[in-house]
Amino acid sequence: MVTAGAVLMANTGIYLHTTLHGKFRIWKRELDRAGLKGDERLLDLGCGRGAVLIEAARRLPTGHAVGVDLWSGQDQSGNRPEATLANAAAAGVADRVEVRTADMTELPFADASFDVVTSALAIHNIPSFAGRYRAVDEAMRVLRPGGQLFVADFWAMARKYAAHIGQDTTLRGLGPGYWYGSPWLGVTLLHVVKEH
Repeated sequence: MVTAGAVLMANTGIYLHTTLHGKFRIWKRELDRAGLKGDERLLDLGCGRGAVLIEAARRLPTGHAVGVDLWSGQDQSGNRPEATLANAAAAGVADRVEVRTADMTELPFADASFDVVTSALAIHNIPSFAGRYRAVDEAMRVLRPGGQLFVADFWAMARKYAAHIGQDTTLRGLGPGYWYGSPWLGVTLLHVVKEH
């Protein structure tokens, strides 16, 4: 019989793998699959310390990656713009990374100003469903026609975002590399190509 201690240790091991390695590998894979040309403008919502933002910038030698966040230490320790910019410099992509303080429910960008919008486990941190849907609407607003939206979030949330968008979307589980302790806390990728 499996003991509670063994289950807890297994969940902890899976969580640590996801946090330290898994999510980075998965975003590398997903960004490689995105078919980026290298000159895109990309927006990362809730960029935190820059994991997705920096990985995207590596694929944009003539493009530009912008990260927005409210910089709350409650959602992520050490979450501040200086840390993100230092991480970008350490990765050699500081020249094509910009960070801004902005609320993803009221983005300070013009309509159709980005080719790609990403978000990794950030939208669900907005307390209300109305606010979450507003963030998804804002992501679609700033995305140019034909542009791609990638949102990684917990399955139930990603499903609700897909239904809210109201156009063809793809939902795909990201597998054990993006489980936060168990399959019940696995992450799903929502992918949308904005219609013209």
